[in-house]
Amino acid sequence: MDIMKSFSLEGKVALITGASHGIGMAIANAFASAGATICFNCSSEGSRVRALEAYKANGVDAHGYVCDVCDEEAVKALVAQIKEEVGVIDILVNNAGIIKRIPMLDMSAEDFRKVIDVDLNAPFIVSKAVIPGMIEKGHGKIINICSMMSELGRETVSAYAAAKGGLKMLTRNICSEYGEYNIQCNGIGPGYIATSQTAPLRERQPDGSRHPFDQFIVAKTPAARWGEAEDLMGPAVFLASDASNFVNGHILYVDGGILAYIGKQPT
Repeated sequence: MDIMKSFSLEGKVALITGASHGIGMAIANAFASAGATICFNCSSEGSRVRALEAYKANGVDAHGYVCDVCDEEAVKALVAQIKEEVGVIDILVNNAGIIKRIPMLDMSAEDFRKVIDVDLNAPFIVSKAVIPGMIEKGHGKIINICSMMSELGRETVSAYAAAKGGLKMLTRNICSEYGEYNIQCNGIGPGYIATSQTAPLRERQPDGSRHPFDQFIVAKTPAARWGEAEDLMGPAVFLASDASNFVNGHILYVDGGILAYIGKQPT
């Protein structure tokens, strides 16, 4: 067996939701480097055009679509369009997500439902749309972008933690239902990643000092830093490739060791 060849994604069609920037775009670029054809969705024509320009600048000939992943009929139409224009989807990354940092007692049920809809219902909808094609083709890879909040709670993220905990269990259930069809469904649980979404937590204070949460995360992480989107590229390629064909229902935490660490004793 050629072990390096088992990591190749040559000839594969990958759909990465919400890959117009950040983690999704980093994963898409990694897949392209490994040989995959990249498809992505985003929420507006403007973001689609900007993302296509960014991909092109990186040497990636991506296929971009405007689609609301919470709309089941729109997702069905998207998957059918990709099948017609590019091919049957071999790899799905459910990356699209939102977070609302609001204390639970101040959060409306409407805001809670919105986070659940994007972060949990949408992965269900998109997975449901691609699985039949994977069954017909005889193989498939689904990667759900989970979170450390799939395991932990924290102030102000009740909806996000509930959604990501549910996504962990959806991952395991897809494995349980469709593993016999040679479909592997796994999750990646990023630690604290330096993206535009987490930028407010890393802003310098007026006196030039680090944000208190920034200090907390660096102290709590054995790697002593925030992660970068690029830190997720290797794990994503592994889970999308034949190298992981007997890995199923697993959540791979890419967190610099934070979940393994109790923290330093106060002095």
